[in-house]
Amino acid sequence: MSSSMQQERGLLLLSSVSSFTFAILGIVLGSLVGSLVIIFDGAYSLVSLALTMLSLGAAHYLHKPEINKDSSQVAMIAPAVITIKGSVIALMCIWSFYSAIEAILAGGRDINAGVALAFGMISVVGCYGTYRYIKVKSENISSALADAEAKQWVMDTVISAAVLMGFVVAKVLMMTQYAHLAVYADPTMVILASIYFIIVPVKMVRQAVSELMNIYSHSDLVHAPHVK
Repeated sequence: MSSSMQQERGLLLLSSVSSFTFAILGIVLGSLVGSLVIIFDGAYSLVSLALTMLSLGAAHYLHKPEINKDSSQVAMIAPAVITIKGSVIALMCIWSFYSAIEAILAGGRDINAGVALAFGMISVVGCYGTYRYIKVKSENISSALADAEAKQWVMDTVISAAVLMGFVVAKVLMMTQYAHLAVYADPTMVILASIYFIIVPVKMVRQAVSELMNIYSHSDLVHAPHVK
């Protein structure tokens, strides 16, 4: 196995471990403190884990020595995986947006802002650190799969930053005459994060689908003569 292949697999494995860690932390802690946005953060990490495993499977297949790297079918694998990743993330954003609207209509959500703030700080540092490491290392190997992983961690970092800022606002509101509005901070953060994040996966899908169409239009399957 070449050095670039080993690096790509190592980056995907690192992403898997990080996603699993933040998924468990977010879902468990979010459930304990009653925070929809922390659960959203954990759920996103869980989805990221599943999608990273898909990328690992694709990378393993693409690096098999018997695989013809120049065939159109093989060339379609990476953009197809990215299309799936982007589509799943977009659907999760839509579901989260709907859940947040329901929470606001139900009167908001009370949260433990102190614990949530601690989670927000840990999550921002951890997600950004993972993103920077994958981004820097992937620049030397020209891996579309590793690049897609870096984009996922950018999204997770922004989610975590939004969570942190939202809880700061909620904490401040609790100390003012507007304390009754603090219950709306959590679902409002989810709405803002969902609107922002759906842009990134839509761009991923659009670019990947365009690449798939380009590969298909130049493939031997399209231009091969029909056998009577």
